[in-house]
Amino acid sequence: MSGNKHLSIIIVPHTKTNCRTLAFSRRRLRVLIGAAILFAVALSAVLIDYFSMSSLRNRHKQLNVEMAEQSDRLESYESYVKNLKGTIASYENYAKKLNIMAGLKSPDIIGDEAGLGGGGPDSLGEPDPVPAQNLSLAAVQNLAQKASSVENNLGTLVNFFESQAARLASTPTIWPTAGWLSSPFGYRADPFTGKRTFHYGIDIATNHGNPVVATADGIIVRAAFDKMLGNNVVISHTGGITTTYGHLSRMNVKAGQKVKRGDLIGAIGKTGKALGPHVHYEVKVDGRAVNPYNYILEE
Repeated sequence: MSGNKHLSIIIVPHTKTNCRTLAFSRRRLRVLIGAAILFAVALSAVLIDYFSMSSLRNRHKQLNVEMAEQSDRLESYESYVKNLKGTIASYENYAKKLNIMAGLKSPDIIGDEAGLGGGGPDSLGEPDPVPAQNLSLAAVQNLAQKASSVENNLGTLVNFFESQAARLASTPTIWPTAGWLSSPFGYRADPFTGKRTFHYGIDIATNHGNPVVATADGIIVRAAFDKMLGNNVVISHTGGITTTYGHLSRMNVKAGQKVKRGDLIGAIGKTGKALGPHVHYEVKVDGRAVNPYNYILEE
């Protein structure tokens, strides 16, 4: 220190060059010390902020990964619940048809419910998607209750039909031919006049000559030709049920003959009042026409 006003720092090199002397005033020294302290504080703040931000970035990345996993899991749950809903709906439809066939419920009572009253397999459509906001515990519990209800009902029906195997064998349950539903049961525009008329059966279109089979055990009560249905076959089943098959190109059975479910009775044609090859299929219960689709268990 020089005169208590300066601080001198002597730098002595290892070589033989001259020494260097750095002189600092007391004021300058205070400024340098203060600047050093401020720099240290600022550097500490920057380092703390850097490590803090680094930790937040790592946490943010981790949260993004967790959110992506939860999103995938939720999407999987949605898909599962959607499929479950579709399965339950199919079983409900199946059970309703069995109830009608068994006579446990009247079509008039459950006719407004899903799967009944016109249309074919295409009219059922796809089950509604289950959006994420509706994927709640209550929704899943509701599906579980429906599944339990359908299970109980099917159990009752199984017991019922096991005790009445003969009745089941003589109840229509299959498609009379492989094709597509071209006209459903109910009111429609007549293909010839365009007027609104009631269609007492369903039309199943397919290739000319394809086989037509009996949909249940029974006795042939008619195998003849008329102007409307062309070559047509009528089968009488137990329980007051009859089935009719019209517009056949040929008939392989005759009146009084016994047939089993699946037996060949004729071939697809367009005899009578028909625009193209198809079979007109009717189901009547005690003489009253009912929707044949309610008696088809095949999908």
